[in-house]
Amino acid sequence: MKRKTTPWPTGSARKWMPFLIWGRTLNKHSFFADLLAGLTGAIIVLPQGVAYALIAGLPAEYGLYTAIVTPVIAGIFGSSLHLISGPTAAISIVVLSVVSSVVPQGTDAFIPVVLTLTLLTGIIQLGMGLARMGILVNFISHTVVIGFTAGAAVLIATSQLKHALGIPVPSGSSFFESWQALLQGLSLINFYSVSIAVITIAATLFVKKVYPKMPAMLFGMIVGSVTCFLLSGEQHNVPLVGALSGRLPPLSLPDLSAGTISRILPGAIAIAILGLVEAVSIARAIAIRSGQRIDGNQEFIGQGLSNVVGSFFSCYPGSGSFTRSGVNYDAGAKTPLASIFAAMILVVIIVFVPQVTEYLPLPAMAGGILLISWNLIDTHHIGQILRSNKQEAAILSVTFFSTLIVELEFSIYLGVLLSLIFYLKRTANPRIMEVAPKTLDQGTDLRSISRFQLSECPQIKTVRIDGSIFFGAADHIQKTLIDTSTKIEANTHLILLCSGVNFIDVAGAEMLLQESSRMKKAGHHLHFCSLKNTVKDELSANNYLAKLGEDNFYPTIDEALTKLVPLLDQPKCQNCTRRVFSQCPPLP
Repeated sequence: MKRKTTPWPTGSARKWMPFLIWGRTLNKHSFFADLLAGLTGAIIVLPQGVAYALIAGLPAEYGLYTAIVTPVIAGIFGSSLHLISGPTAAISIVVLSVVSSVVPQGTDAFIPVVLTLTLLTGIIQLGMGLARMGILVNFISHTVVIGFTAGAAVLIATSQLKHALGIPVPSGSSFFESWQALLQGLSLINFYSVSIAVITIAATLFVKKVYPKMPAMLFGMIVGSVTCFLLSGEQHNVPLVGALSGRLPPLSLPDLSAGTISRILPGAIAIAILGLVEAVSIARAIAIRSGQRIDGNQEFIGQGLSNVVGSFFSCYPGSGSFTRSGVNYDAGAKTPLASIFAAMILVVIIVFVPQVTEYLPLPAMAGGILLISWNLIDTHHIGQILRSNKQEAAILSVTFFSTLIVELEFSIYLGVLLSLIFYLKRTANPRIMEVAPKTLDQGTDLRSISRFQLSECPQIKTVRIDGSIFFGAADHIQKTLIDTSTKIEANTHLILLCSGVNFIDVAGAEMLLQESSRMKKAGHHLHFCSLKNTVKDELSANNYLAKLGEDNFYPTIDEALTKLVPLLDQPKCQNCTRRVFSQCPPLP
């Protein structure tokens, strides 16, 4: 009897239940591979979750709640097989910045506002995914992300120095206020705290160097805790993290008042965008190694649902983690079932071993977070950007310093705005150059006249436009054509080589029509060459092709020259010794 098979999920089923796709691949081998990867992931995220919660100004267990709920929902409804979501350093510092501007950190109203921020972030991400707006992530340049992350790393490190040094700093202090308090309180340094932080950092670096497969941060935290015990740190004013609550992520209700929503909405938009950029970038980076194809819109849906659901289970906004996702892939994970196993192991730890953080000193946590901050700074790419491109360097610098000066969410907007301004400036000023064949037998290989010091025909001038002709670029192109036409002799043919033109809008077409009319009155002739068929179709649809004269359009430069050379002043051609084109008549 033939076995009946379950039909392959298609259409909306793939959008809302992508787990049905990878669920069909589960077997005994993948099950145990995911279980082992989940165990590794739980060990990695345990110290990270606690650390990130402290960065966000929340109790330690909230980082673990986020590490339990968020990756499960994102893994089930996302498209990546290996992406692990949850708390991240960059988003944690933005959460603290956004919420502390609405309510003071440590008050009873702080956590409900955080939950509202999580809900709004998820709704925005989910809406963008359903609207298939995944392409918008491409408008957030890599330089902006690098600059913002580096700035966030400096802020995170600054926020932890008070724990590492044992110097009191008022809660909610800005970057400069924090450094002022630290410098003024140097005489109050607690050397027990400093010793614990330094030993934690040294132990973590040692394990990472000598035993790279071991959970270095977890080992460092244990060494820091033992050091604190041996030094009797608690008796010398070294604060401890304290035990976890010992309960599962409790049901929670965000603050849905209109005033709260309106005040944190700009921050929610910034976190939603940052989270999507992180998640999609990490998923694509790992997909290159795994050979998987990533659906950006599906990742939007997965991230959005994870934050929406998480807001009702005491989670703060989460996103993809490069460290945990990379470890998950290297540990041999086959499906998102690994993230489910990691969450289940964390649940066991929280319920049965809540004392795991009871004797964890804050200076040890600070040491670990300082290392996390250092790893967030992409020194390699920062050096490349600063050396190679002035505009990119400006975007990087503005984004970086704005994170230290203005509200974090606005620094993201500022970096994106500046990168778009530079992009628009570049597209509004397309490169326009006079070209000619490099040698007589290379009639179609046109090069820059000024760069290669080439000869040009006195009766035919060829100009190449490298960019689209639209409203933003029309003025620049028109000025260039006017300047060019004033330098040429009467009755000259001007050929616009348009192979680099991807589209022409109405403003661009009107400008070309004006220039064609102006040149005709001046005794010149304007022609168009190598225009893409799609661009010609656009001109034809608006009747501009007929207005410009269909006889003035040529598919190739060879056809244009074959048609135009016989129309030139032949006595001039006979006396000309340049012989620029292969179509030129032979010398007498």
